[in-house]
Order: sequence, then C-alpha cells, then structure tokens
Amino acid sequence: MGDYTEIEEWIVEGRVDCGFLRLPTVRPMDSIFLENDELKAIIPKDHPMAECEKFPIEKLCEEKIMLLEKGARAEISELFERNGLEPDVHFTTWDDYAVMSMVESGLGVSILPELILKRVPYDIAAKSLDVEAFRKIGFCVKDMKTVPHAVRKFMEYLQYRSNL
Repeated sequence: MGDYTEIEEWIVEGRVDCGFLRLPTVRPMDSIFLENDELKAIIPKDHPMAECEKFPIEKLCEEKIMLLEKGARAEISELFERNGLEPDVHFTTWDDYAVMSMVESGLGVSILPELILKRVPYDIAAKSLDVEAFRKIGFCVKDMKTVPHAVRKFMEYLQYRSNL
C-alpha cells in the first residue's frame, strides 16, 4: 500500500512483483488496463446541491476542500489544474475514511474515486462532476516476460474479470 510513485518505484526496484497503478505510469513497465474509475464530488447529504444531477466543478472551489492526496501525481489536484481552478484546500490526508468523515460532519467537500465509495458507512452524497473526471486503473509489472507464474495467473484472472 502506497502512493503511485512509491508503488512504481517498488516494482522497478524488484521489491514487489506487481501493483495496481494509475495509467499511464511515469516509469516504463508492462501493464494491463482494468477500469476507468470515475472521480466524484463528495458532499454532505444535506448540502444545498445534494439533488443536482451533475455537480459543477467550479462550485467545489467555493467550499472548503478536504483533499485525498499523499505524494506526486495526484489526480484530484490535476483535475482542478486542467480546468483552470484553484481549490480552497483546508485539509490534506491519505486517509479516505478521514475525508468522508469530515465531509459527513459538514467540514467541507471533496473529490474521491468511485471505487473508494463502495459500501461506505458515511452519510454523504456522491455526485458526478460536470466535467470528464476519471482515473485509469491498471495492473503493472516490471517486465511481462519475467513475472512469476503466480503473477501471470493473477493477471489472466484480472483480464478475465475485466471482460465480464
């Protein structure tokens, strides 16, 4: 468990055989695309815009932002930059549960990947944004030709599951 930069480093150094990363990777490695993971606005259930169909990304900049980031290559900051926006970041953490708890408590809003939001116990609303916002998830290895047999079988399983 680490951020994208750490996991890429571990794979390249041979400390781990494989990892789940955001594509494209910075370092050259072999990967298989698994899924587009939508980034969603996370707001309290009683937020005035809780019933909107698509949340305007610029409206997030009018709120206190709870940012889920650890190291470099963070897709949420990149999303704001791509749209020429400057969020009012009040808190930054690597703990997605802390972010959801603070949003539930009305301390601010956030953007989180949809995969994190499955079966959460928090009373929050997740809204699609009015701009394209997703991360590409991939399974990565240093070199497909040299992966251990168990990793190769796991990759076959992942490809099978992603095709269902």
